[in-house]
Amino acid sequence: MAAVQAPHNDSWAATQGRILALAWPIIVSNITVPLLGLVDTAVLGHLPDARHLAAVALGSQLFTLLFWSFGFLRMGTTALVAQASGRRDQAAVLQVLQRALWLVLPLVPALVLLAWMLWPILLPLMGGSAELHQEAQTYLHIRLLATPAVLVQYSLMGWFIGQGLTRIPLVMLVCANLVNAILDVVFVYGLHLTSDGVAYASVIADYSGASLGLWFAMHQGLKGLGPLPAWAAMAATVRVNQHLFVRTLCLLAVFAFFTAQGARQGELILATNAMLITLLLLISNALDGFAHAAESLTGQALGENHLVRLRRSIWASGISSAVLAAALSLFFWLAGPWLLQRLTDNPELQASLAQYQVFLFFLPLVGFLSYWLDGVLVGAGATAAMRNVMLVAAGLCFLPLWWWLQPWGNAGLWWAFYGFLLARGLLMVWSMWQILQRPHRFRQVH
Repeated sequence: MAAVQAPHNDSWAATQGRILALAWPIIVSNITVPLLGLVDTAVLGHLPDARHLAAVALGSQLFTLLFWSFGFLRMGTTALVAQASGRRDQAAVLQVLQRALWLVLPLVPALVLLAWMLWPILLPLMGGSAELHQEAQTYLHIRLLATPAVLVQYSLMGWFIGQGLTRIPLVMLVCANLVNAILDVVFVYGLHLTSDGVAYASVIADYSGASLGLWFAMHQGLKGLGPLPAWAAMAATVRVNQHLFVRTLCLLAVFAFFTAQGARQGELILATNAMLITLLLLISNALDGFAHAAESLTGQALGENHLVRLRRSIWASGISSAVLAAALSLFFWLAGPWLLQRLTDNPELQASLAQYQVFLFFLPLVGFLSYWLDGVLVGAGATAAMRNVMLVAAGLCFLPLWWWLQPWGNAGLWWAFYGFLLARGLLMVWSMWQILQRPHRFRQVH
């Protein structure tokens, strides 16, 4: 699969076509992510003891929470490789991946140690019996075996997206999900395992995806890790990733605080917010397609020092994202009430969802600006600005709004979250303007 080359025709239509070509594989691949959990649920849901399904649900939440914190490997790699690709510097493109893979080596033991320290503390906070916690911990310890594969996949996906090779991550995820689905059936029904069988299936699937990604990378010129880079060579990679790490931790803290404040209002509000946030994640997965396209095209245009293409890429990706957000809001406005009522048979929960469903209707329109501009800033390597925006939006907007709107209960919590999303987007508009006005400040020259 060849990279999507910058077209000689820089018309608006050509730019829009290139964005769609980059975005659709990401959107489809993001849709496959929830399918992994659905397969696990379907297989374990047919066992007589519901504890196995509960253990996997609990364990997978904690696994995702911790590993999402290290998603900076994907974004940081995209930021650096996109500009190198725009300069047509294939040696630098390969070096970015090699440095990212070198960075994975010390992160693996650090992440495993962090997991062993945090999970015994976090599991009791999630509720449930001691037997459930024991089974969830067994599941988590097995999933930890996939740590190198997961981090390598993050680096590879960022590398491919930065070059515009968005179909390769799609192939990687689809193949990994197929392996997971087949092994779920073999291990649970054939070998009579339970949650441990699902965990082993996920581990093998992760290594399958990473191996396939490495195979594609070798066909793009990767010959190995190369010599250990000097610190001066690694400095840019570490600097970009440390900004993104702080930014991601802050985002996770906002979601954790949001969940905790909902829990303080009772189990009914907690369940209501959990369902709405789950649908928010589906919205973000869809909007991420155009955000990733913006990452690739912004970085490549800066690397080429092609200012016309830079402006066209930014505005065209923004319009595409806005159109998709409007379509999603319209969909949830028309079908949301029906969909929410089908998610549960509990009449109290159905009534609570009906009360707060209006916040779901407008989430795509309120949030698209922050998702799209995340992509623009990643492509420009403006990761320090992303970190600062997240800290300001959380500390000076979300928390004060939550404090002020506490008398409004859960509605006030949602209005504070809306304010957080809007603040992120509006603050990043200034950074985007800086990129358009002074693009030379964002070019990474190696």
